[in-house]
Amino acid sequence: MTVNIQYVDVDISETLSAFTREKLEKLFNRYEFLIGATVFFKKDEKHHDKGKICNMELSLPGPRIFATSEEHNFEVAVRETISDLERQLKKRKQVFKTY
Repeated sequence: MTVNIQYVDVDISETLSAFTREKLEKLFNRYEFLIGATVFFKKDEKHHDKGKICNMELSLPGPRIFATSEEHNFEVAVRETISDLERQLKKRKQVFKTY
């Protein structure tokens, strides 16, 4: 599993990186066909109540899966993004099933 975390105009946070890796680890254990993940943390100055953006892109056989969410803090954004990715992975797993 390869996880690449990038902070765009945001201070680097080890606790946020550890939290994100922990959540992604659960996905990698559940879906063995995953290759890697790229995570971007951004801050949108225009939105004061919601402005913390989390973008995630998963590498796997076939097209990549992408999800993004914008919340009031990064931890909630990570949870929302991973739940969106999990929904997409369930659909993709149906394609990989052999009958």
